[in-house]
Amino acid sequence: MCTVCGCGGGETRIEGEEQHHGHGHGHNHGHHHDHHHHHAHDNPLHFGQGPAHAHAPGLSQGRMVRIEQDILAKNNEYADANRRYFSARGIFVLNLVSSPGSGKTTLLAATIEQLKGELPLAVIEGDQQTSVDAERIRATGAPAVQVNTGKGCHLDAHMVGHALERLAPAEGSLLFIENVGNLVCPAGFDLGEAHKVVVLSVTEGADKPLKYPDMFHAASLMLLNKRDLLPHVDFDVEACIANARRINPDIEIIELSAKSGEGMAQWLEWLRQGVRRQATAPDQHGA
Repeated sequence: MCTVCGCGGGETRIEGEEQHHGHGHGHNHGHHHDHHHHHAHDNPLHFGQGPAHAHAPGLSQGRMVRIEQDILAKNNEYADANRRYFSARGIFVLNLVSSPGSGKTTLLAATIEQLKGELPLAVIEGDQQTSVDAERIRATGAPAVQVNTGKGCHLDAHMVGHALERLAPAEGSLLFIENVGNLVCPAGFDLGEAHKVVVLSVTEGADKPLKYPDMFHAASLMLLNKRDLLPHVDFDVEACIANARRINPDIEIIELSAKSGEGMAQWLEWLRQGVRRQATAPDQHGA
C-alpha cells in the first residue's frame, strides 16, 4: 500500500494554482536483494502476510503498521472536515473508483448530460498527469477542477479540500470525485464522500472483486459498465456479481452501458434518491 512503500511521493497540482502541494509520504528504502528463497512454483509468493498486509523492503511489519496508522489518521482528519463541509451544504458526494479503462469518464459525461438542468453538478477529476478528463467534463457544461497527483496513485482528503476551495460547489449539489485509475490505494482513503462507487467494465476480468477485495468491500455500489460489448468479449456476468457479493454481501449492483444507454435510468434514479436523502438529512455538524 502506498502509505508504506512511498509511491505517493510525487507533487500534487490543483488546476489553476501555481503552488504545488506535496502530499507524498516518501521513505528511503535500501534495495538490497541478497535473498535466497526456495518456493514451490505452484504456490503464490505472498507478500501481504503479517499485521500490515503489505511489504516494503527494509521495513518491519510493526513499523509499516505505525506509518499507515499515522498517515490514515491525518487523512481522516481532513476527510472529517470535508464531510462537515458537505453536510452543512447538503452536497451529495460520490467517490468514483476503478482500474484504468473502465469507462469512468465516459459514464460520468453521459450522466451529466442527462442530469444537467435538473441538478446542480460539479466534478473533481484525479489523474497523475494532464487535464484531459476535466476538459471533457467541462465540455458538458459542468464545472470541474483537475487534480494531478504526479507520482501519487490516489486522491487524498487534503487534495480534495484544496479542490473544493477552487470549485465551490453549490448547496444541494451532486459532486462526483473521479479518482485516479487504481483498484488498490483509493480503497483505504476516505475523502469525506457519502459512498465509494466502483466501476467495473466487461472488458476486465470477472474475478476482479476477488483480486482487489478491499475496494469492493469499501464500495456501496458496483456499476458493471460497457454491457454493449458483451457479445464481443468472454465475460461471465453472473460469476462477476457472485464474486462481488462474496466480498461484500451488501453491495448494490447496476448493470449499464454509457454508450447504449442500457441501465442508465436505474443509475440516474439511484443518484436522485441520494441527493434527496442528503437534502433532508439533519446537519449533524453545523455550518
